[in-house]
Amino acid sequence: MYQKILITNRGEIAVRIIRACRELGIATVAVCSTADREALHAQLADECICIGPPRPAESYLNMEQVLSAAIVSGAQAVHPGFGFLSENTKFARMCQQCGIDFIGPSPECIEKMGDKSQARKTMIAAGVPVIPGMKEATEDAEVAQAFADEIGYPVMIKASAGGGGKGMREAASKEEFAELFAVAQREARQSFGDGQMYVEKLLSGAQHIEFQVLGDKNGNIIQLGERDCTIQRRHQKMIEETPSPFLKEETRRKMGKAAVQAARAAGYWSAGTVEFLVDDEQNFYFMEMNTRIQVEHPVTELVTGIDLVKEMIRIAAGEPLSRAQSEIHCLGHAIECRITAEDPERCFLPNAGKITGLHLPGGNGVRVDTALYQGYEVPPFYDSMLVKLIVHAPSRDEAIQKMRSALGELVIEGITTNVDFLYELVGSAEFAEADMRAINEMLSFGRQKGNLDAQR
Repeated sequence: MYQKILITNRGEIAVRIIRACRELGIATVAVCSTADREALHAQLADECICIGPPRPAESYLNMEQVLSAAIVSGAQAVHPGFGFLSENTKFARMCQQCGIDFIGPSPECIEKMGDKSQARKTMIAAGVPVIPGMKEATEDAEVAQAFADEIGYPVMIKASAGGGGKGMREAASKEEFAELFAVAQREARQSFGDGQMYVEKLLSGAQHIEFQVLGDKNGNIIQLGERDCTIQRRHQKMIEETPSPFLKEETRRKMGKAAVQAARAAGYWSAGTVEFLVDDEQNFYFMEMNTRIQVEHPVTELVTGIDLVKEMIRIAAGEPLSRAQSEIHCLGHAIECRITAEDPERCFLPNAGKITGLHLPGGNGVRVDTALYQGYEVPPFYDSMLVKLIVHAPSRDEAIQKMRSALGELVIEGITTNVDFLYELVGSAEFAEADMRAINEMLSFGRQKGNLDAQR
């Protein structure tokens, strides 16, 4: 087992990894930008090294600076969390060259699954259903347009190297395709440094269901059940839950098997997520594989009792999976809400500022993942997520009530957040009935804060 790990991230996920390392008896090294000198992750780690100015490109995305910090500190491994360098093939290879373990899958696997065209080919060969789409990614708008015209609209334009909703646009007609392709490609180049784009058929109203997988370096792979991530705004997830209220048991069984097939075909080890779209007839299609820990991993941890971050660390160190598939039992229902520094009354405009008051909810079955503290200055340079509020209860109805109670207790003063918006959403008739399509329709029309039932 490692003696020291460097965390190449910030915010709540860095704090989450630090705490897991503490429980394993592993020393931690944090990296921070000049804007994050007073951040919680910088204070909790055993060591902290400042690696550059606030802009991510000059700090958290600066591979040379991050690796220099790892070498100077004597860290034996790096944990990338999610975002930033977590799915960067070049960085994973650089770690190998420096004799530092990358806590995640192999660079070859990241590369294979990160390229949407290659991922599709791999899944087709493995017998996993895929969404109709381009065989090869392209930077040529005319080539992409011709394919979209051929398969028919609506289509989804996606960055081949993308993730997290970046570089994605829905094109409903030929007339708007060229403009949306240019916007998505520009965003892809800014976010990932890659303008290769991919076009696939848009399955309107489909459920977004992902399966958590774990694999070790001995070829053992298991799945830990699904998460329903259908409620999204501009392709950014807002609420996740497990189990999905939409899936039939037979579909769940087939999808779990397909997720393991997908991970095996990719030669996967570590924690990863296989994402599917599921239509009204319960037909499911592979969408992509995220080769990292997910933001919503806590809901899986609560129903399985498995610490995914600890598993990632043990797997990277060469240890086998702690459990076999027959030992995985999902109990109860878990829901996660993402609390962001966004103003729903101003089209979810992000904001920053000082936390002047803070009260975090607690109690049986309530978990809060955050890096906030009273007096903390939320910087304007990074993702707007402030808190992940997660609840666990015996049933979905009880979990909804517990989440409403926890949201009602949560107080964040000094900046505007989406807490009240989520409180109303979770308490709506649509959410109680698991009518995710109706909720997404309201969100897609830019509905602002207010009574959701009255906005139908």
